[in-house]
Amino acid sequence: MSIFAAATGSDAGNQVALLAAEEGRFFGNPVFQNQLLPATIETILMTLCTAIVVAIIGLPLGVWLHNLGPRGLYPKPAAYRVLSLIVDLGRSVPFIVLIIALIPFTRIIVGTALGWQAAVVPLSVGAVPFFARIVENALREVSVGKIEAVKMMGASTKHITRRVLVPEALPGIVGGFTVTVVTLIGYTAMAGVIGGGGLGTLAYNYGYQRYQADTMIACVVLLVVIVAVVQIVGDALARRVDHR
Repeated sequence: MSIFAAATGSDAGNQVALLAAEEGRFFGNPVFQNQLLPATIETILMTLCTAIVVAIIGLPLGVWLHNLGPRGLYPKPAAYRVLSLIVDLGRSVPFIVLIIALIPFTRIIVGTALGWQAAVVPLSVGAVPFFARIVENALREVSVGKIEAVKMMGASTKHITRRVLVPEALPGIVGGFTVTVVTLIGYTAMAGVIGGGGLGTLAYNYGYQRYQADTMIACVVLLVVIVAVVQIVGDALARRVDHR
């Protein structure tokens, strides 16, 4: 029985190797011709949609955290501790666990737990607390003297937040947002392993399960290129908004 199993395993391995050889390598590989571009587009769309959600929710949340904190415009220690605890809990859950835990919620929001659209939900939930904390830290770096000067002129809290706090902290916020998006790109690959689509799914299905080293290499290279482009654009934008 063991001899038969060994022979069967050997035959299966030979079949996988033969299949990989028949499919060709790199540009001769059908995966490159038919699936690489759609998977890249899915990764970009996944990252872009999540980044928009994170910016819309994470920025106000970070401002709220700062203003409730000890150096904020309306300090409320009890409320700050509760909100800070929620943010820290959101940041501490491993992403792969978060994806699985949010499957019922994802189905309610999107209607399915598979595909890049579904992956946007756990990606957003995981990244919003991360970015909110970055925003809070950037706002802490704003000079207290500038805030006090504007307060003495009779400016409202809303005016100080919009006209002083956020503009002065904008370079740090943009830099932090760039770091968040780069982290998101890595998370998209992790989401792909459990059906999130994009380059992660392609790398897992073909690079790992079917031993196509060329597919794995291509996915890694494309992810590195996307990260590099995001970093270059983010750095340029941070320099542009920095008027210090």
